[in-house]
Amino acid sequence: MQKVKTYNDINATNAHESFAIAKMEAIYQKRNGRSDDPHRHDYFTILLVRKAKGIHKIDFNSYVLDNFQIYFVSPGQVHQVLEEEMSIGYVMTFSSQFILENNIPISFIESLNLFNDYGETPPLLPSQNSFAKVLHFVTEIFQIYHSKAVMKYLSIGAYLKLFLIECNAICEVNPVPSISDISENTIISKFKHLVNDNFSKEHSTSFYAELLHITPDHLNRVIKQAIGKTAKEYIQSRILIEAKRLLYFTQFSNKEIAYQLGFSEPANFSAYFKKLSGFSPLHFRKREAER
Repeated sequence: MQKVKTYNDINATNAHESFAIAKMEAIYQKRNGRSDDPHRHDYFTILLVRKAKGIHKIDFNSYVLDNFQIYFVSPGQVHQVLEEEMSIGYVMTFSSQFILENNIPISFIESLNLFNDYGETPPLLPSQNSFAKVLHFVTEIFQIYHSKAVMKYLSIGAYLKLFLIECNAICEVNPVPSISDISENTIISKFKHLVNDNFSKEHSTSFYAELLHITPDHLNRVIKQAIGKTAKEYIQSRILIEAKRLLYFTQFSNKEIAYQLGFSEPANFSAYFKKLSGFSPLHFRKREAER
């Protein structure tokens, strides 16, 4: 059992930096091929993988690390890259502050079908032609980042937005909303923030619908259309991920975790956890400790 490591600053030597980009091979060499411990960031992370072999774990889900993949990791998600050999590609990190300073609305990021906060976070699998297109944007970003260009961060912000738009187009699931979609996009954004602030106390869809001044059916319809799961399923995903993090990264008892997550009885929490994950809390904790 270990305490999760949290990286708060994008650049350990410059706390004011809000964007960074590095080559995956340089990171591998700097760490002498050693894998980092499971950790979380307080910022957005994108892995553009040209060539790799290994496993990428994100919030207790494992994905095969392979060629021509793009991973999007949201702030707060726990992840770990386990490489069997040196990977080739890029890692970009940027904060919410960088987004705001470069005229990229937070609502734009939240509207994309890329950064999935909870539940499954599989990689984007573009064709080689599509990958080459987004690789061009990232290569430009890398060159500008390491230059002394005037207003270089504004240039990086512009390329980053183009990169995200192209990646979202590759998804072909949830295009960036048009003006007519703004009201629903506002519902989605507010709902996610409300869940993050209240999930440990409130588990019902009706609670969030009431705060948003809409019916539970309307909320379910909007969320389902946007992210492919109902409002209830999204709330459950948030509770389940937090439960897994507490079971793995803390020594809290089952009873303590149950009360922290708003369950009146530990037995209710255990039944809830097993229904959603397929494991009892004890079994999950033992299984992850042995991995």
